[in-house]
Amino acid sequence: MLVRIINNLIRRIKGDQYTIDSTIGSFYLLCLIFTRAIMAIRGLLSFVKHRGLLFIGAGVILKGKSYIACGAGVTIDRGCFIDALSREGLQLGSNVSLGKRTVIECTGSLRHLGKGLIVGDNVGLGRDCFYGCAGGIEIGEDTIIGNYVSFHSENHNTKDINIPIRLQGVNHKGIQVGKNCWIGAKVTVLDGAIIGDGCIFAAGAVVKSGTYEENGIYGGIPAKLIKKR
Repeated sequence: MLVRIINNLIRRIKGDQYTIDSTIGSFYLLCLIFTRAIMAIRGLLSFVKHRGLLFIGAGVILKGKSYIACGAGVTIDRGCFIDALSREGLQLGSNVSLGKRTVIECTGSLRHLGKGLIVGDNVGLGRDCFYGCAGGIEIGEDTIIGNYVSFHSENHNTKDINIPIRLQGVNHKGIQVGKNCWIGAKVTVLDGAIIGDGCIFAAGAVVKSGTYEENGIYGGIPAKLIKKR
C-alpha cells in the first residue's frame, strides 16, 4: 500500500512511470517521505523561481537567487554551493538532480560577468562535482554526469612571459554536452569541448577542446575515440 502511494507521488512529480523496488522496507520509505517533505518546504522558502516542486537539502548555499530558474521536480541535495551571478544565469530543466556537495560557479571573476549554465530535462548531475561556467556550459536532456566530474569553461592567457599569468586575463570558448550522454566518474571537461549526442566518456578521461562525434565511446588522457556505440 505504502509503496503504491509513493509510486503515484513520484509519477506525479516526475511525469513518467517511475517505480521503486517493492522490497524496500516501510520504515525506510517513511523516513524518505519525511526528508523529501522537509526539502520541499526549503524549496518553497528559497525564493527561487521554479515550476512545480523544488527540493533543497540541508546546508545548501544559494547566491544570486534571482539568476536561478528551475523546472518541476528539481533536487538540489545537501551541501551544494551555487553562485548563479551571470549573464544567462543558472537554468535547470525539469527532473534535474544535483548530487551532494556539488559546486556551481557561474562567474569566475567580478571583472567579467560569466555566461552561466543551462541544463536540459531529466539530467542527473553526480555528487562532489564542479562546474566553472564563466564561458558557458550547456548540458542536453537525459544526460548522466558521474561523481567527481569537473567542467572548466575558462582558460588563462599565458603568451607574455614578462607578465604574471594571473594578470594576463582569461579567454572563453564554452562547453556543450549533447543529449543522452554519459560522462563517467572523475572526468575533466575543458573549455572548448563540443560533445555530440549519445556520447560516453570513460572514468578519468580528460576531454580537451574539440568536437566529439555523436554516439562515440571515448577514454584516456586526452580522450580519444575507442569505438562507436
